[in-house]
Amino acid sequence: MLKQIGLMFGALLLAACGGGGGGSKLPAVPSSQALSSSAGSSLLPASSSLMPLSSSSSSVSLSSSSSFPTSSTAFALGADLGWVTEMEDNNKKFYNAQSEQKDAFELTQSLGIDAIRLRVWVSPANKYNTIQDVVAKALRAKALGQRVMINFHYSDIWADPGKQFKPEAWSKYSFEELKTALATHTRNSLIALRDAGVEPEWVQVGNETNDGFLWDTARPSVEPKNANMKNYAELTTAGYDAVKEIFPTAKVIVHLSNCHDNANFRWIFDGLTANNAKFDVIGASSYPTRSATETNSTWQTITQNCLANLNDMVSRYQRPVVLAEIGVPWDHPEGKAIVADLISKARAVDGGKGLGVFYWEPLAYDWNGYSLGAFDLTGKPTTIMDAFSEAAASLPK
Repeated sequence: MLKQIGLMFGALLLAACGGGGGGSKLPAVPSSQALSSSAGSSLLPASSSLMPLSSSSSSVSLSSSSSFPTSSTAFALGADLGWVTEMEDNNKKFYNAQSEQKDAFELTQSLGIDAIRLRVWVSPANKYNTIQDVVAKALRAKALGQRVMINFHYSDIWADPGKQFKPEAWSKYSFEELKTALATHTRNSLIALRDAGVEPEWVQVGNETNDGFLWDTARPSVEPKNANMKNYAELTTAGYDAVKEIFPTAKVIVHLSNCHDNANFRWIFDGLTANNAKFDVIGASSYPTRSATETNSTWQTITQNCLANLNDMVSRYQRPVVLAEIGVPWDHPEGKAIVADLISKARAVDGGKGLGVFYWEPLAYDWNGYSLGAFDLTGKPTTIMDAFSEAAASLPK
């Protein structure tokens, strides 16, 4: 993490539960752990059983709509490359299997990646993850024909299940002022992309919002429990409307971590649905090895429960789903098998409603202590990336 941010927030981030890959990204914090007690876990519903959902439990529908939002028929094989400009500025190089230095975006494309995910912070401590930085990266993706997902954190720093800090400039805002600020930030950021000639296919309104965002204004777990769910829903809708104003065809995603935890997904999406929140797609993070350790189970159980949950989301809320973040240790002996399994399960979602899979920061190697990239310590791809190239070869042309 950035030096300035580390000095300001290091102790707090270590105590918080880093969400999936889009969370704190601290080496000692599991990337997809559930909310810690400091994040209000005692106020959340109990986690779902590690047994897969039965077919009957995934057939409940809370939506009056029988149709799905229009979505691309092309299954996305994606990667989050939010760190790439910072890594390049710090003289990190990227190589193919033949040890030839390559451009980061061209290299990921050669490895089967056809979509790039990029995070936006409001006022970060330096130039990285500003909208200007995001536009520069998005243009590189566009030049190669890669699709783009934009991920709004609505924070000046990492947002994840354990921390959803308001941007400093918004910290004293009333609820109505927050709605206006969120919509304006979303709109202006997307206008910058539009003016640069980039049209995102997907836009996340929040990152791993297992307990809402913009705490505590839109944090549903605070007492009285669920009282702030309406605020969370209205702010989500404010983001949705801002996205559609600039890019009417972009698919708006609400994204939670811990794909295997059906109880948390139902709690959040029941609450959003009951409060008429607008969203097109349900996003999920899955970090099977870390989740297996946290739940004393196996990665196979985690991925099976993830699929069961995704099918439940499709049935219950009539929305397609996407694995917006996945990751495994770069040197895990079963790394390729785990990633291939997640890709396979996303493709197996009922009705073809799995839109794709995004690996969180595969290029990260020897970087900020993060060990769940997909490149080795020499900057070359591991066999994990073979899961993407092989999947790409098997997709319809």
